Amino acid sequence: SGGGAGRGMAGGCRLLLLLAAGAAGGMLYPRDTPSREQKELGGLWSFRADFSPGRDAGFVQRWYRQPLRQTGPVIDMPVPASFNDITQDPSLENYIGWVWYEKEVQLPLRWLQDDLNTRVVLRFGSAHYYSIVWVNGVQVTEHEGGHLPFEADISSVIQGSPGIPCRITVALNNTLTPHTLPPGSIQYMNDKTRYPKNYFVQNIRFDFFNYAGIHRPVVLYTTPSVYIDDITVTTTSSESVAMVQYQVSVVGSTLYSLSLSLRDQEGKVVATGDGPSGELKVLNPNLWWPYLMHENPGYRYSLEVKMQAQANGALLEDVYTLPVGIRTVHVTSTQFLINGRPFYFHGVNKHEDADIRGKGFDWPLVVKDFNLLRWLGANSFRTSHYPYAEEIMDLCDAYGIVVIDECPGVGIKMSESFGNKSLQHHLVVMEELIRRDKNRPSVVMWSVANEPASELPPAGYYFKTVIAHTKALDPSRPVTFVTDVNYALDHGAPYVDVICVNSYFSWYHDPGHLEVIPLQLTTQFENWYKTYQKPIIQSEYGADSVPGLHSDPPLMFSEEYQKAMLREYHSVFDKKRKEYVIGELIWNFADFMTNQGTTRVLGNKKGIFTRQRQPKSAAFVLRERYWKIANESSCLPPIIKSHALFL
Repeated sequence: SGGGAGRGMAGGCRLLLLLAAGAAGGMLYPRDTPSREQKELGGLWSFRADFSPGRDAGFVQRWYRQPLRQTGPVIDMPVPASFNDITQDPSLENYIGWVWYEKEVQLPLRWLQDDLNTRVVLRFGSAHYYSIVWVNGVQVTEHEGGHLPFEADISSVIQGSPGIPCRITVALNNTLTPHTLPPGSIQYMNDKTRYPKNYFVQNIRFDFFNYAGIHRPVVLYTTPSVYIDDITVTTTSSESVAMVQYQVSVVGSTLYSLSLSLRDQEGKVVATGDGPSGELKVLNPNLWWPYLMHENPGYRYSLEVKMQAQANGALLEDVYTLPVGIRTVHVTSTQFLINGRPFYFHGVNKHEDADIRGKGFDWPLVVKDFNLLRWLGANSFRTSHYPYAEEIMDLCDAYGIVVIDECPGVGIKMSESFGNKSLQHHLVVMEELIRRDKNRPSVVMWSVANEPASELPPAGYYFKTVIAHTKALDPSRPVTFVTDVNYALDHGAPYVDVICVNSYFSWYHDPGHLEVIPLQLTTQFENWYKTYQKPIIQSEYGADSVPGLHSDPPLMFSEEYQKAMLREYHSVFDKKRKEYVIGELIWNFADFMTNQGTTRVLGNKKGIFTRQRQPKSAAFVLRERYWKIANESSCLPPIIKSHALFL
């Protein structure tokens, strides 16, 4: 087989309880503190793909019981990275099934003392898609889902054995089924006159390459045996005072004390508290503002949480510092308000995608992308079509880039993907996503899906349930999903707070006919608003352009056609943003890889930047527009505006 993937203040306190009651346990981002250390495990790992017909040799032969090199040939594989583009082996490029990773690590002696007071945790930022993890041959965890973190306490496996290397083995399966998120299906080609024996393909209904591997940082970190497991923060504010509601969960003992200090960016303590829940009062707060909406965007305080507890005859202390942005979000029938002021999304859709590394996390690429976003005058993006790396989200918080945080609910097209099995997994994914990103000021809205077949009858109950669950976990943020279905046929739209609609007039519809855009786009907006009286974001629009291909009059795939299409859309946006259109997100920020096909020449070319992050002509059109919008609506001093042009 293809190796199946399955082995008021009172209101504020209620909100905290809901936010803290999602997926079991916390998932705080690892940080060095006076009580915590970490060891990064990036670099070269041993790697072996299981090419056996059933993709099951690794389990039958128990590859995890011994060093991987003793099971057969291994190669070096960088982590984090997708494995697909690293070698010259075409069978690895499109491999489906189980692959095996291994890393041997020497741990500090102080981590290995069997004194019961130190916890050692192994954490993966993400691995696509289904993971089983062993340490020294002992299974410590498994996880379904390719875009969210998971971890395991490995103390009992490694402690008491100083000097023995810690051998970490990961079996990873990228198979997508009708019940995974994103879904897919395995198709067996049984015609022996056309296909080799045991031949199968992975079918997907989404337009990006299904890169696989350990995509994000892997770390070992320590905490005391009694430790701060989770922190949940919500904020309310007025002109002169803000309230920061908090809830802290401690694991390992019920006998502990907690003290909290909120510091501003100069290190000055502005509020203190104690106990597992409460609220901090901040006078004359510096609010968290989006980029180009304030001269000091992305302002964050530091919430230092200190815990003390008695355990095993010792006094234990744990310290964790959480960045906190104070901001509010509110949606009306025509506006999206941040801190009570209308916010207009002028931004992009992105992908985690680049040459060679695929979806692997890469700091130079991330920083380049943020510099391009700010050069462009973009104030926002959607994490199309899956949660992005935590390090990317950190920079959104720090730079004031507003985020529509989307789960991996893309390609939900088959009726069987709307059943209870899929629904249950979708609910768990939303719990994991909210647990990870609930404290982020940059995240202003959750998106539970992209372009599902929401015209199908079961979609109504499915999205009603997913959205209600998301709102129950986090009542502080609006919820949406992104649709490309006709307004009159969409069974999920009644349950969203903001209408997000994708349309490609003169591209996928009436290709080459730019003249139809004004009428069709205007009609689209008016129909949606008349039906739902909810604000609308144009969540995707765009055209492919091959860099260097020119045509006048504009023809499809030329840089001129991409520019002309944008201008037609923009003229309608400018009329409708005076009414109820609250945003526009270009598809896409940069060219990206897809499955091979007759309409894809080395991937999707709808980027305004190339895959190597060089601008096409459309980037300059969008930059001029975004800075114009920012200048119209901004309170920035003129000097800030002029300097920002050169970011």
